[in-house]
Amino acid sequence: MNILFISKKGLASNLAFLLKKEGHHVKFFMDDRKLKGVFDNMVEKTKNWKRELFWVGKEGLIVFDDNGYGKTQDRLRKEGYSVFGGCESADRLEYDREFTHEIFGKYNIETNDLKTFKNVAHAVSYVKNNPAQYIIKREGDNSKFVTYVGVCEDGKDVLEILEKYSQNRRLAKESISLQIKASGIEIGVGRYFNGDDWVGPIEMNLEHPHLFAGSIGPFTDEMGTLAWYTENENRIYTETLAKLKPFLKEIKYKGDIEVNAIVNESGIYALETTPRIGCPIVHIHSALHISPWGELFKAVADGKSYDLKYKEGYSVVFSVAVPPFPFQKHFKTNICDGLTIFMNNVTEEDFKHIHLDEVGFNSETKSYYITKNTEGFILYVTGHGQTVEAAREQALTIIKKIHIPKMFYRIDIGESFAKYEQKLLIDWGYL
Repeated sequence: MNILFISKKGLASNLAFLLKKEGHHVKFFMDDRKLKGVFDNMVEKTKNWKRELFWVGKEGLIVFDDNGYGKTQDRLRKEGYSVFGGCESADRLEYDREFTHEIFGKYNIETNDLKTFKNVAHAVSYVKNNPAQYIIKREGDNSKFVTYVGVCEDGKDVLEILEKYSQNRRLAKESISLQIKASGIEIGVGRYFNGDDWVGPIEMNLEHPHLFAGSIGPFTDEMGTLAWYTENENRIYTETLAKLKPFLKEIKYKGDIEVNAIVNESGIYALETTPRIGCPIVHIHSALHISPWGELFKAVADGKSYDLKYKEGYSVVFSVAVPPFPFQKHFKTNICDGLTIFMNNVTEEDFKHIHLDEVGFNSETKSYYITKNTEGFILYVTGHGQTVEAAREQALTIIKKIHIPKMFYRIDIGESFAKYEQKLLIDWGYL
């Protein structure tokens, strides 16, 4: 099958590599010109995806790995192309948190109060008059740089952070969302949707966004995730994601979607949605799926049912990064550009658990290297097992076979779930 893979910033570009390995004819387009070196000598690349529409044809498949292409996706579907990815309304779900909460309310999904402000100054004024614990997020942006979760009950730390933001010329003009903080366990639930119905099992996941082990330090895009598939329609699923089915049918959504929530003894409080391929959760899907990616994507894109075969048990993914992650800035030169990724005694089976990101291949030395203008997302390593500890052990064993100068990663992915979070979720009646 001819597959045109369109990536904004390489969010799930490793899938293009895997689709090629499945025997498909793949052409890869990177929208971010600064990252144009990603996957050099690994997949066939195109500089203009629109010129490839005749090549991919109506029988082929177009895959979008990120949001922001909604209008284009809707148009391509009307023209008869088979498209996996979002749509215009799905883009709004991710970019507009107030709209998301309106949808949550319409379908009786419980949330905590959220307010959006046109600029930081308005948010500062609001917190002064309404002191409380808040979560700060930048509106319309996936970046975690602005994200902050309040600790002080009187909101003094949130106020101080906002006042700092107001002194930054760029941030001061940004739209800011404030949401009342709920204590508990943050957990996500996801599933594929084919425009009419769910496809495959339910995915449960726990993200680890903090930079350091023990959930300490600034928020990052993601340092690792624990996840598993289940056929059990538990309360977290039935009270959040499942309720969105009528809306997803209405907007003809075709892709992967997740709802993130806080759960505690009192209830389940939805936070946000991710209507796109998630990273690094997509690499856990690779570790869990027995069925090939091409078949799954094509079925979802064409609105067909599909019996997704998968492994039971748990899977973890560890993000392996280098500077400037997590504070991405593009310099004229980056000290990590071009560095070799050394793999010592990595077996063919091990490599199935290594998922590449801002990487190219040197055909002369037969080695992988970090591409230019990297933001620090180098690769991800997964592990799978019948227990969380078995999955963790497999991933950490493989990571020890990899050496990249200045590499770093968290070593505790999934640890807190195994130690106490799973028991709490069971005691509360959610799992």
